[in-house]
Amino acid sequence: QVQLVESGGGLVQAGGSLRLSCTVSGLYYRYSSTGWFRQAPGKERLFVGSIDWSDSRVDYAGSVRGRFTLSRDNVKNVVYLTMNNLKPEDTAIYYCAAVAAPMAGPFQSAYDYWGQGTEVTVSS
Repeated sequence: QVQLVESGGGLVQAGGSLRLSCTVSGLYYRYSSTGWFRQAPGKERLFVGSIDWSDSRVDYAGSVRGRFTLSRDNVKNVVYLTMNNLKPEDTAIYYCAAVAAPMAGPFQSAYDYWGQGTEVTVSS
């Protein structure tokens, strides 16, 4: 059974940093992809970034490129989303997702497994 558990959310002031973690269990296919998405109150869920496990290929949404960084620990099966220079508009529930296929990228329908989300609030 595949499970994804996000952690690391919280309240931070604008300009601050947070690191989110996505612990993946039950999915060990080396060509899998993990993505991060976020959903602000009253808005649709949007792509944040994705990383391939095989070659660490990463992709970012334009709104976070240069501020957010994805990395992964293949031994622990954890994907990290390090968020710097946070802005109030980054406030959202952040979800990680995974699929046993490479290059899922920004396509939500490509992901088979989703976590429950972790809330990030950025105060101005």
